[in-house]
Amino acid sequence: MEKRGSIIGGIILILLGVFFLLLQFSPGLAAQFNLSQQWPLIIVGAGILFLLGAILGNPEVSVPGVVVLGTGCILYYQNSTGDWGSWAYVWSLYPAFTGLGLILLHTLRGNWRRGLVEGGGLLVVGLILFTIFAGFFNRFGDMSRLWPILIILGGLWLVWKNRPSRTHVDKEKKLD
Repeated sequence: MEKRGSIIGGIILILLGVFFLLLQFSPGLAAQFNLSQQWPLIIVGAGILFLLGAILGNPEVSVPGVVVLGTGCILYYQNSTGDWGSWAYVWSLYPAFTGLGLILLHTLRGNWRRGLVEGGGLLVVGLILFTIFAGFFNRFGDMSRLWPILIILGGLWLVWKNRPSRTHVDKEKKLD
C-alpha cells in the first residue's frame, strides 16, 4: 500500500513538472493560463492531486487534500474579487474542511457512518460558525438578522446528538 502511494505521488510530481516545463517554453500557453492572476489554481490543483491520491488508494491524505483544496478555493475567490478582508470570517470554514476530509477518509475506508460521527460535527460547527461570522460582517444583506436561528439549530443538534438512547431508557425502567 505504501509503495502504491509513493508511485502515485511520483506520477503526480512528473505530471506537474511536465506542465510547468511546458509553461516555461510555450509563451502562448503561459499567457493563456496567466498564472500571475490565477496562482490560487496551483493550490486548488495540489488539493485535487491529494484527493486523487486518496481515491486511488491512500485515503489517509483525504483530510489534507480537502483542507488544501478549500484553501485554494478561498484564495481563488479572494484573488478574483479582491475581498481579502473576508479572512475575518472564512477562517471558520477550516473545521468544516477537516470534517469533510474525515467523512471522505472513512467513506474511502468503507465506513461512512464512522465518518459522519467523526467528521459530521466538525462540518456542521464550521458551517454554523461561517454563517454566524459572515452574517456578523453583513455578507448576507437583510438575512444577517436571522443568524440567531443558526445558534438555535446548533443547540437542537447538540441536544439531539446527546439524547439518551432508547435502550438506556428501557434498562432504567426495568430496574424500577
